[in-house]
Amino acid sequence: MNDAQPEVPQDEQQPKELSPAAKRALAEAEARREAYRAQEAKLPREIGGRGGQEPGRYGDWEVKGLTSDF
Repeated sequence: MNDAQPEVPQDEQQPKELSPAAKRALAEAEARREAYRAQEAKLPREIGGRGGQEPGRYGDWEVKGLTSDF
């Protein structure tokens, strides 16, 4: 007779309890995301642009996954 617990699939396991520091970091990250979204919403809408995030990141221009320096 086997008294071992049956294996629970990964998606049905209880989430791991986060430390207070991890909870604080997640809350701070969410606050930064909300502030960024609020700031982005204040900017005028671009007409005829490529859409999405600002294309000039890290000094590169990205189009369809390809980057080039400008």
